[in-house]
Amino acid sequence: MIFAVFAINLWIFAMYIIIGIAAFIIFYFIFNYNSLIKYRNRTKEAWSDMDVQLKRRYDLIPNLVETVKGYAAHEKTAFENVTKARAAALGAQGPEEKGKAENMLTGALKSIFAIAEAYPQLKANENFLELQRELSDTENKIQAARRFYNSNIMALNTLIESFPQNIIAGIFRFQKEKFFEIEKQAEKELPKVSF
Repeated sequence: MIFAVFAINLWIFAMYIIIGIAAFIIFYFIFNYNSLIKYRNRTKEAWSDMDVQLKRRYDLIPNLVETVKGYAAHEKTAFENVTKARAAALGAQGPEEKGKAENMLTGALKSIFAIAEAYPQLKANENFLELQRELSDTENKIQAARRFYNSNIMALNTLIESFPQNIIAGIFRFQKEKFFEIEKQAEKELPKVSF
């Protein structure tokens, strides 16, 4: 009789342990899954911030081109290159494609600023100076947004690669994201604003 009561109590105790372990595993699984979701959403938010700043840049470019065009209408090739690069950047999807398009656009913008250097009256134009300030401010905001995006990508990718989250990430098909990178040369040669 005592043995039967002891066996039943041992069985109940074992069930509590099994239920406790199962609950711990379930909660641990949920916690890690939610962490992956949180970082994925932060990454999406960071990309949205990046898009806002890039759109702001794209919106400034036509005004800049028109202002410079008024002084240097014969520089048609440079204006066409900026227009094509802007269109390519607007149509680019994802960090890798956007990065390449941004490199092209930065190169094209350098040619516009080089043209502006040859026209002192343009450099004194109030509209041109304001556009330069706006573009410079936008470039700084793009750089900050890129850092924010890339830091969120690093956190997400680290989580996806870390054990045991990598198991959960594999089950739910979380994939590593690509960093938004600008070529080192393009980064060194951002359009300079001079007065």
